Amino acid sequence: MKGVLLVNLGSPKSTDPKDVKKYLGQFLMDERVIDIPKIFRSILVKGIVLNTRPKKSAEAYSKIWWDEGSPLIVLSKRLQKGIDEMTSVPIALAMRYGQPSIEQGLQELHDQGVDEVLLMPLYPQFAMATTETILVLAEELRREKFPKMEFTTLPPFYNHPDYVTVLSRSIGEQLDDFDYDHLLFSYHGVPERHIRKSDITNSHCKIDGSCCQTPSKAHQFCYRHQCFETTRQVAETLNLKEGTFSTSFQSRLGFDPWLKPYTDRTVEKLGLEGTKKLAVVSPAFVSDCLETLEEINMEAREIFEESGGDDFKFIPCLNDRKDWVKTLSRWIDEWANQPESKVS
Repeated sequence: MKGVLLVNLGSPKSTDPKDVKKYLGQFLMDERVIDIPKIFRSILVKGIVLNTRPKKSAEAYSKIWWDEGSPLIVLSKRLQKGIDEMTSVPIALAMRYGQPSIEQGLQELHDQGVDEVLLMPLYPQFAMATTETILVLAEELRREKFPKMEFTTLPPFYNHPDYVTVLSRSIGEQLDDFDYDHLLFSYHGVPERHIRKSDITNSHCKIDGSCCQTPSKAHQFCYRHQCFETTRQVAETLNLKEGTFSTSFQSRLGFDPWLKPYTDRTVEKLGLEGTKKLAVVSPAFVSDCLETLEEINMEAREIFEESGGDDFKFIPCLNDRKDWVKTLSRWIDEWANQPESKVS
């Protein structure tokens, strides 16, 4: 029997600093998030970050928390419900960090008799700290607790025509009544070393702008290339004029070089250079969360206005849009109806 496990990032249980600390501990101790030797990671996370950051992060979560709970969890559940209503395949939901866990999601499917699982990481682009960590943990759990299960994985869909169409439509609808000067595509940042580590050729990635434009099998796992390609295809679909849009990266942590240009500095620069109407979308996420609702819609908005900008347009994620639900449901049905259970 076939079933699907939707997997998103996760969220603290509440805005209480204790719950936020527990969540951050699980998240930041992941070796694919902070990829340094465990002893140094423990010193950094447990000795420094978890003693300073939880209170500040809890305050940030409090700004965007809904009566129903964490926006990311609520929106993910709505997405699950929408897909469940459109398919006959069992649909379970899990978070890489926090609850419900991947183990709980797999157990839910197992209890329904599922032995073939389509793992659907809800990330358009591949990255060590998102897609890869989900697949590694899921495989560990399969070997240890669900040995009779078989997994198929939904590939990164950053350039899938269906995804590009829905994302473009979503952005276009938001811009219909907003005469913008500039559209910024802001993706979650990762350390530059993650890009090099994911380079299966061990030689292609230079992170200098040219490598992402040069065809290579390295692009299969290159987060940077996939982000810029998402921007390019959406811009092409919407017929955006050159110079009216750009790509940046948000949410950096620590002092190591992260992907550039940085979103906060880009937003500030645009304001200082005379941009009056700015629209920002975050295509690295399919569900609105702290990084979009607080970091973009609040922090970036404030930076832009303080830098001389007049009007800031926050473009929501796809969340549980009907066309997005239909798209995911169609992908699931295509997989479920294929004898070899492959996803294209």
